[in-house]
Amino acid sequence: MLLSIIIILAYFIGSIPTAVWLGKYFHGIDVRDHGSKNAGATNTFRILGKRLGWTVLMIDIFKGSLCASLPFLFKDYYLGFKDEELILQLCGGFSAVLGHVFPVYAGFRGGKGVATSLGIVLGINPVGAIICLCLFLLIFISFRFVSLGAITAAMALPFISFFLLKEDQRIMIIFTIILSFVVIAAHRKNIGRLLRGEENKMNLLKKKA
Repeated sequence: MLLSIIIILAYFIGSIPTAVWLGKYFHGIDVRDHGSKNAGATNTFRILGKRLGWTVLMIDIFKGSLCASLPFLFKDYYLGFKDEELILQLCGGFSAVLGHVFPVYAGFRGGKGVATSLGIVLGINPVGAIICLCLFLLIFISFRFVSLGAITAAMALPFISFFLLKEDQRIMIIFTIILSFVVIAAHRKNIGRLLRGEENKMNLLKKKA
């Protein structure tokens, strides 16, 4: 019962379409009709500028951290089995990513789950999240491809987690593999454009790309 509650709550929190709502509220624009047609921070930077872009990015990261922290609100209802808290965190986090990618509030057309995934890992394995973020920034600064940075960080996450997690946390390796697969699958069109040399470069510090 507790697991179901956390999964449902996390899905509805993750489903909050930050880019869509803020774009419509401040500019009367649905970012899914422009640019990459993706309801995420990168497309918001590209279409609506850095102020809303950073706002969407921070909120989407917070969504992930919040959902990974939901089990702490229900500690009095734990059953006491092994790894219960971590399992609840992982299920809540994964449900939040699914909500972000397939948001019930926005016709199930959402973002790619990168920022929300970062928030989840920050909430559970902050050192791993920081390493992945540094890897993302290294790739992005070097090549100016947001997608390439996100894909590289997603692929590296399971390996980084393997070396950082304690023995009793190794169940998270399975989670990171699934999470990486979801993020990479969400970037399948970007991968095609990268292979064809058609992917757009980006500078997140510019007002508009």
